Amino acid sequence: QVQLVERGGGLVQPGGSLTLSCAASGFHFDSAAIGWYRQAPGKDRVGISCITTSADTAVYRDSVKGRFTISRDNADKMVYLQMNSLKPEDTGLYFCAAETIPPHAYCFNLKDYGMDYWGKGTPVTVSS
Repeated sequence: QVQLVERGGGLVQPGGSLTLSCAASGFHFDSAAIGWYRQAPGKDRVGISCITTSADTAVYRDSVKGRFTISRDNADKMVYLQMNSLKPEDTGLYFCAAETIPPHAYCFNLKDYGMDYWGKGTPVTVSS
């Protein structure tokens, strides 16, 4: 049974930090690119970041570059999103998703269509 379970969301003040985690099971994690996506209230879901199978390359949405860092631990089948200097516009439901088929083009173009598996999301609210 495929599962992606996100944790770590919450309420944080502007300028604060959060680390999201994504625990994967039920598929070949080592060969999947993993992405983080956000759906803000009343808006479409957008790609935030994606990381390669070997964690040697990552891409980021322009609005989070320099503030967010994606990482993965293949031994533990975990992916993380470290979020610093948070802004109110970072508010939303954060999902992790897996693309299992190389060259993982959907993930690396931060597209949500074409991803194979999704978690249920964890909410992040940035507000004073």
